[in-house]
Amino acid sequence: MECNLARLVPMRDEAGHERAGDDRAVDVVERSMVKLRRGMSRQRLGKAAVREHNLPVDVQVLHVVDVVDEGPDHDGQEMSVGLVAARLGVDASRGSRIVAEAVKAGYVRRVASQEDGRRIHLELTPAGQAVVDATRRTRHEHFAKAMAGWTDEERAEFARLLSRFVRTYDG
Repeated sequence: MECNLARLVPMRDEAGHERAGDDRAVDVVERSMVKLRRGMSRQRLGKAAVREHNLPVDVQVLHVVDVVDEGPDHDGQEMSVGLVAARLGVDASRGSRIVAEAVKAGYVRRVASQEDGRRIHLELTPAGQAVVDATRRTRHEHFAKAMAGWTDEERAEFARLLSRFVRTYDG
């Protein structure tokens, strides 16, 4: 279902005044993001990757593998259980449990820090990299299907704007 600015029920501010046209575009983005989040919260793509590639992995472990694959936020930072938990939006103990599942499954390994031997960082195993590659193929196929009728220019513009939005959004 595509959101149309003209059909959108006008949002009102706290004083009850109808919001301006520019705010209507933000309303469309907000509603679209809610719909996208609902679909993602049902873990459709993760479940599709597990099913399509016959991966013997839990969807929560897929999230850990994805986060470890993203790597640290900046130079000098190491991929830690705490960073995984923060990115997944879970508390430290839940993060530790699902990282342990990923380690037990053989997708992630714990490695002593080169900077401080008392600290541990996480890295993907070859099996973990294979899971990342399979899930990326699934996501790529699903996103390409959703944009099948788009021109190359539309895809490039969407990629540019979405990347910009994600970079500046700190929610």
